[in-house]
Parts: sequence; structure tokens; C-alpha cells
Amino acid sequence: MSTVLVVGATGGIGRLVVQEAVREGFAVRALARNPRKAADVLPPGAEVVEGDLTRPETLEGAVSGVDAIIFTHGANGGEDPQAVDYDGVRNVLLALNGRRVRIVLMTAIGLTNRTAFGTLVDWKRRSERLLRASGLPYTIVRPGWFDYNEPGQGREIALQGDRRRTGTPADGGIARTQIAEVLVHALSSDDALGKTLELIAGDGEPVTDFDAFFAPLQADPPGTLDGVQDDPNMPLDEEPESIREELAAMGSR
Repeated sequence: MSTVLVVGATGGIGRLVVQEAVREGFAVRALARNPRKAADVLPPGAEVVEGDLTRPETLEGAVSGVDAIIFTHGANGGEDPQAVDYDGVRNVLLALNGRRVRIVLMTAIGLTNRTAFGTLVDWKRRSERLLRASGLPYTIVRPGWFDYNEPGQGREIALQGDRRRTGTPADGGIARTQIAEVLVHALSSDDALGKTLELIAGDGEPVTDFDAFFAPLQADPPGTLDGVQDDPNMPLDEEPESIREELAAMGSR
């Protein structure tokens, strides 16, 4: 049985990911700053482990022995997006200390639109770049607006190139349960490896064959920092020096 660590496990998506991963037969660890509170809200069948994304020294035990990690975390109002969205991913990847595990990272649709959401999307995009630079096997999922899908829109649709960038629900909605299913099934599909996709819902029945869902998608080109077909509007040479240094260091591990 594979062991998966869910980061952001007590959030609205994270709880559903824990539930879906248990249902799919994974041994699930749920990362939580307060394990006692987390145990009250998480579905049964998961091991709650204590750790804080912003405190690297708390993460080594949480990642010890895991085969995969699903990131579902994100900065809430008032939280620092750099500390949560970027540093959190960096800290977990560093805690692995060179071990190769499968990674599924949830970010957001429209993150290449650098005017709609301010610096929030830049930090999410940098977290994607850090993961690609790590050389770990990954899938990156950029969901649309949570639960803004219309009645009857039960079919998961994968897009690429991040072309929907209005910064509004017009970019597409997707149910939280659908997001959780795609995140978990990405772990066991070789057709999902190395791919970045936007996820929305459309009319029709839910996907049942996830290999067929992921297979038509293009993989990110080897050595690239951005998703396939992404707008190249965040030049690396214009990034902060600290970010460039961390990307280089991650790529040399």
C-alpha cells in the first residue's frame, strides 16, 4: 500500500482528498498544525501528523517514508502568499532530502494573468516552477472556481495553456469533489506524469477512466519552468535573485 501525505488536509479540498485517497486504498497521512483539532474534522482512516509548512524543522517526520504528496494548501485572507504558497512547497520538498516521491500540486486557473490577482498568483506560479525544477515526478492541477459549476456539469474537462484569465467564475467552475478525485487519481496514472492542466467542469457524466482523461494532454517540455503553452510573461531574469538561487539549488539536488 502506498503512503500519501496530504498537505492542507483540513481545508475544503484537503478533507475531500483525504476521503478519496482512503477510498482508493492509500495509507493517508494528514498534515496539521493542530492534530487534535484536525482529528475532529477529518474523515476516518487517516493518520494525523503534526507539522507546519512555515516551520521546516517540523516537516521531516511528516514526510518520512511517504511515497507521494498531494498539496491542496493555499493562502487565506490575511496570510502571506509567499510564506504559504511558495515557501510551504519549498520547505516540504527540502524536507524530502533528495528522496524521490510522486507529487501532485494544486494551484489555480488563471495564474499566468499577472494583473487579476496581484502577487498571489505569482507565488503560486513560482511554487510550480520549484516543483518542475526539482526533477520529481509530478502532476500540476489548476482548478477553476470551486463549486461554480452549473447543474448537470458533472464531466471533468482538462485544458492547457491557461487561456482562461478573466479572474472571474467565467473562467470555469468545478466541484470540490471533482477536484479531489482528479488529484488522487493523478497519483496512480502514468499518463498524468509531467503534465500541467487547468480543470473545469462541463455537461455530461463524470470521468471514470482517468488514464484516458490524462493521456491526450501534452507533457511540459523537459527542463522548462512553466507549463506547456503557458504565456512566457514572467521572465526568469526579472525574478528576485533569491528565487533564481532557490530554483538553481533545487535543480542541483
